[in-house]
Amino acid sequence: MADQAGSQIVTGTTVPAGGGADPGAVASAEPGTLSDPGHQHAAFHGRPVSWVAVSIIIAGFLCGGLSLVFTAWTTFWVGAGLVVVGALLAAGTDTFEDW
Repeated sequence: MADQAGSQIVTGTTVPAGGGADPGAVASAEPGTLSDPGHQHAAFHGRPVSWVAVSIIIAGFLCGGLSLVFTAWTTFWVGAGLVVVGALLAAGTDTFEDW
């Protein structure tokens, strides 16, 4: 998480006349403005395989939770199995390193 931009970086904002810019901000070529230091962040973090793993886990929880309401024990164990499969997929593809 060291690659994330800090809160001190403001893009497209005019610097006050007294030069009160944050010391961590990078000055652009145009005087009086601040620019992004080059960090490009995606709108959504994660790889598609990570989203698939999380979707399988959520489907398993929904399946297991609904089966508890309707007392369908076979469906409960299918949901529990889906959660385990999704967790193994997430662990095998290193989902926690997607950030």
